[in-house]
Amino acid sequence: MDQWYTFAVVALFFLGIQRFLYKVSAERRCNSAWTSFSFMGTVAILSTVLFFALDKNVQNIGFLLFIALANSLTFFIATMSNMEALKRIPAGIAYPIIRLNAAIVVIFSIFYFGDNLSIYQGMGIFLALGTVVILARDTSEKDENVGNRRLGFLFIGISILAGALAAISSKFAALYANKMAFMALSYTFATFFSFGFRKKAQSPDANTHHRDALLIGFFMGLINLAGFYCYLKALTTGPLSIITSITAMHFVIAIILSTLIYKEKLNRWRITGILLSMLSILLLRL
Repeated sequence: MDQWYTFAVVALFFLGIQRFLYKVSAERRCNSAWTSFSFMGTVAILSTVLFFALDKNVQNIGFLLFIALANSLTFFIATMSNMEALKRIPAGIAYPIIRLNAAIVVIFSIFYFGDNLSIYQGMGIFLALGTVVILARDTSEKDENVGNRRLGFLFIGISILAGALAAISSKFAALYANKMAFMALSYTFATFFSFGFRKKAQSPDANTHHRDALLIGFFMGLINLAGFYCYLKALTTGPLSIITSITAMHFVIAIILSTLIYKEKLNRWRITGILLSMLSILLLRL
């Protein structure tokens, strides 16, 4: 089994659990910026410690600073938009639509990096995107507040674009930068963005006690540290189009956990989407 594929699948599970914690944060009406501040601060501190303990070699500081800043800004915007969307739209609808950013990344990767795909891998990517489209059609849960839902879809659109840019910048970082130094800088920048945005993210109905937000963010940080590092390791040698298609399905893990814990409905669309995602992962290995 190719090493990059193993890292991609491991990243899929870690990032799926992390994505579910976005739902937990939204359900507890946590301030999104405080959750992000704790999450990104945790990763920044741990990755900085690991960088100085394990690998201090940095060659192109200018490129590292640029790619880390670009990644942190786009990732912060995607994260904030994701959590704000989940306050207005059910996870089973929001997650798969947001993962449409995979289509942007796949197209970019094929044309820019010239990814050479087998027929089975091409089918796997097609199924992965098909899974997203099927789950995006799921509108079984109605929201009487139409304006609230429209705002939720606006946040989803922002998250799609920002998430695609974050994934593309991660590929360049994996190829040309020290991974741990990149993570340390990227998450340090994002931590400052989160702290500066904390008051604007305090909606009238948000939880004014930030203990939950900080605690959830801390666990998100621990999980993301492992997941994002595996993702970068996969990108070092593997094709961006396939790895993105695999990790893009981490929302399936979040949907399953949301169904089990928050009793969100698991209807035929979601069951079909979950089964297709499993088949897609198998095809992407061939």
